Amino acid sequence: MTPKIKILHLIKSLGRGGAEKLIPETALVHDQSRFEFHCLYFYHQKENIVDELERAGIQVHLIPSGNLGLFFQVSKVKKFILENGFQIIHAHLPWAGILARAVGRQVDIPIVYTEHNTWDRYNKVSYWGNRLTFKKQDVAIAVSNEVALSMQLNSIWDPYKRGEKPKIQVVQNGVNTEVFRRIEQSTMYNVQSTENQEKILKYQEASSKTLDIRKKGLEIRDLEVYSEVNKEIDRPELNSPIDLKSKLKIPKEAKVIGKVAVFRSQKRLWLWVELALRILKKRKDVHFLLVGDGEWRGRLEKQISASGKSAHFHLVGVQKEVVPYLNIMDIYLSSSEFEGLPIAMLEAMACEVPVVATRAGGIGEVIQHGVQGYLSGIDDWEELEEYCLKILNDDQLHEKLAKAARSQVEQNFSMKRMVGDLEKIYLQVLKNKSI
Repeated sequence: MTPKIKILHLIKSLGRGGAEKLIPETALVHDQSRFEFHCLYFYHQKENIVDELERAGIQVHLIPSGNLGLFFQVSKVKKFILENGFQIIHAHLPWAGILARAVGRQVDIPIVYTEHNTWDRYNKVSYWGNRLTFKKQDVAIAVSNEVALSMQLNSIWDPYKRGEKPKIQVVQNGVNTEVFRRIEQSTMYNVQSTENQEKILKYQEASSKTLDIRKKGLEIRDLEVYSEVNKEIDRPELNSPIDLKSKLKIPKEAKVIGKVAVFRSQKRLWLWVELALRILKKRKDVHFLLVGDGEWRGRLEKQISASGKSAHFHLVGVQKEVVPYLNIMDIYLSSSEFEGLPIAMLEAMACEVPVVATRAGGIGEVIQHGVQGYLSGIDDWEELEEYCLKILNDDQLHEKLAKAARSQVEQNFSMKRMVGDLEKIYLQVLKNKSI
């Protein structure tokens, strides 16, 4: 039997951001008979995705450290890599990238780095640390064309020699369209609370839905998958969109505008709430759903409370399983100042949710204005109100946009396509190293 290729994902922390979530999502679709995945992280926080990585077949390791402390972890990481025989380091975001390049000087294995944001959005320390070490990796992956452009523009002079070019490849983010999909009320099941659940879905190839049921803990997301394990578990409780709306005290016929996000300043959620309040003046039947948490939560709650419209807002916190929440949304609204290529937006589109958003980062590479939704300039966020109302007031338009959103993800932003691109890069850097 051919030995598996051992790949180490290196990342500073395992919060619930888009970059972190991609690691387990891609692992579920990778050929795990060919690749073995590990993840090493340094900053441990309460809300993390360690359990999701482990359920995806990834072995997770922690070396406790803060940002600046990473500079003192080079020897520990080097020792860890050599002891475990890793063949590729795949680093994510600047701090892990800087560390990977420092370690790469001492171990002779390829380094792949994924950049998830444009460089002008990083603080000065991470920006210059990233820039001054940037050419020390084998391949840099950009999640969107805009991210790739920012990397190229920031590398056109020192530390690069004249005529030297960074090896940058664009691999746009993808979504597992077999998991993220619009689910009929009669076929949405949740078995997380079932006491005798014994197996989980470890690996599901998007094209053939091949199942390898291994451990405890994963929610079975649709009836097709559930039927495969029906002999292993009792019938789960039904968890339909109507049930979820009832739980959240949203009227059955109400329209829902939502977003999934970490509550960071870049998301400009105070503008999101302002847009919601403006829409409520014209459509009193609309409810607004925010899935996630973060430093801005307290200020958003004060803003909502002061408006007197708290009954129309639903801040449900971090949810490990977001598919049911996406399935009750009618519009995915984003007011972000900057983005890479937001995973949550792609997941919403896969669930047939039209997008109304600012043209931030890679969003404009996905959404065609008037086809899968509507876009405004980043500074023209007030226009988003009109676009939301246009969709809310026209059911035929909503259905047309919803189907186009799903089709766009299926054709151009599938997880199968993304993973195929990543595996080609892994094999190529190993080939180049052996030459």
